[in-house]
Amino acid sequence: MPGPYALHDGLRRVGIWFNLLSVAAAVVVILHLQESDAAARRELHAELRGALASRRFELFYQPQLGASGRVFGAEALLRWNHPAHGLVGPGGFMQAAEETGFVLPLGQWVLGEACAQLRRWQDDPVLRGLRLSVNISTLQLRQPDFVPQVLDCLRQNGVDGRLLTLELTESVLMEDMEATVAKMQALQAAGVGLSLDDFGTGYSSLSYLHQMPFTELKIDRAFVAGIVGDTQASSITRNLLRLGHDLGVEVIAEGVETVEQYELLLGQGCRLFQGYLFGRPTDLATFEERVAGRAA
Repeated sequence: MPGPYALHDGLRRVGIWFNLLSVAAAVVVILHLQESDAAARRELHAELRGALASRRFELFYQPQLGASGRVFGAEALLRWNHPAHGLVGPGGFMQAAEETGFVLPLGQWVLGEACAQLRRWQDDPVLRGLRLSVNISTLQLRQPDFVPQVLDCLRQNGVDGRLLTLELTESVLMEDMEATVAKMQALQAAGVGLSLDDFGTGYSSLSYLHQMPFTELKIDRAFVAGIVGDTQASSITRNLLRLGHDLGVEVIAEGVETVEQYELLLGQGCRLFQGYLFGRPTDLATFEERVAGRAA
């Protein structure tokens, strides 16, 4: 009969083996999940390529208005008309597009569609002069030929650069600032608008705001959402508006959903607005119909 020490040692060995088996099982599960995740990403990438080839992507348009209520432009927002899931917003595929590099051909398609649409609006007496904003990814901006791509697109469609605005996030601007500034200056020289999206949520500092030739700052919706009844949020929007004025750039408040938010921002000196209060993103026909209705 084994002594107590031998019994203890045996139990210890059983425990070690049990732990090793548990770790091994966990590793197998993790590897399986990683393989499944990689397979899902490959499948999604293949779907994205197919969607672009079969023109299943579409631009939706959210109106941007001045204080007078006149629509002066829109933000172009990408949608994927998926055969099984219906309309899918960027949150459902943009990360995969970034990871695989597919964002480059996709972004080029968006830019081409935007310029072509601006050309069509120029030929319409009611819609002539509308501006269009498009979002630019980090990977797009990094490309050495990004500026020529934009300028060629404008030239091929016969579009005035002043009608196009490129929206950049603060995180995009943190990499290779010298090269970024040079690209922005070249675009600005062609009249292209440059908007700092989600202003106030990231790394904003006066040092780089003074260096970079922005024409517009977009106050993040998080600040707009809390402006009513929150003195701190109200103070932030007031200061952001003042900063934009001091820098000599336009400031647009995005995410405006209520009359109270609109009136408070108006009282603070905001003159440009975007949000559900004025219209959700819609397909082209609906957007044009609404703009024509306002102009009538």
